Amino acid sequence: MVDENTICVAAILGSTLNGEFEDVKRLNDLLVEKNNETGWDTPIHVDAASGGFIAPFIYPEIEWDFRLPLVKSINVSGHKYGLVYAGIGWVIWRNKEDLPEELIFHINYLGADQPTFTLNFSKGSSQVIAQYYQLIRLGYEGYKNVMENCEENARVLREGLEKTGKFNIVSKEIGVPLVAFSLKDNSRHNEFEISDHLRRFGWIVPAYTMPPNAEHMTVLRVVIREDFSRTLAERLVNDIVKVLNDIDALPARVSAKLAAATEEREGVQKKTAMEVQLEITNIWKKFVADKKKTKNVIC
Repeated sequence: MVDENTICVAAILGSTLNGEFEDVKRLNDLLVEKNNETGWDTPIHVDAASGGFIAPFIYPEIEWDFRLPLVKSINVSGHKYGLVYAGIGWVIWRNKEDLPEELIFHINYLGADQPTFTLNFSKGSSQVIAQYYQLIRLGYEGYKNVMENCEENARVLREGLEKTGKFNIVSKEIGVPLVAFSLKDNSRHNEFEISDHLRRFGWIVPAYTMPPNAEHMTVLRVVIREDFSRTLAERLVNDIVKVLNDIDALPARVSAKLAAATEEREGVQKKTAMEVQLEITNIWKKFVADKKKTKNVIC
């Protein structure tokens, strides 16, 4: 897909959907070959919003950063694994020359020339100060300990879910410390139903469909942060088991409706398993949305 109009190739270090690290080194090697063949100079930008504060500390052997010659810029979110409250993100370039001068604004009405590259110039500095504090306070070893702890708690949660025998683990072991999982059998109940019932125990666990060409798959996702302890991981597994027992005792409302509708449409071509799953997912999403509309919200 790379041609003479390509500005850059973007790689994601930490997918939002399953936490996976894309193979930036592989992309770099392929792009080096492409550039050599064509004479172009197409660079790479790494979106390391989550993985930028994870890979350097627990996966130092993974080459994804400026060790690769075509990586020219990297962005990372301080308010994710940078351990700062929401509203701060960073972008760094390999060299000053890699940031075009026309993208930098210069102002001098404050007494001296002040270059700025930002979308909103007037902004408080509290997040910058907080990030500065965390970097100094924790240092390399501190961040390494935090990320290793997150990874360990993700492992505890993953193994606990596997022991139930009810779930497939969709997320990768190497990546953002999160656990994405789906039901092995969703013929009676699905992931949206589990998500809805977990709210009774105080958990907000999102359920969502995967991107195009994989939208037949629905997953639940739990992101492990610094304050998500092993005790919480074990409690979540126990609560999920309780939810599974509860919904197994309920009638399969959505599936029953689909079965009845199918019987009424005799003579219509039978749907594939993927089509049935998509229909179940859509009906359940509508059911949850309609249910939310009926709730009173007090702000």
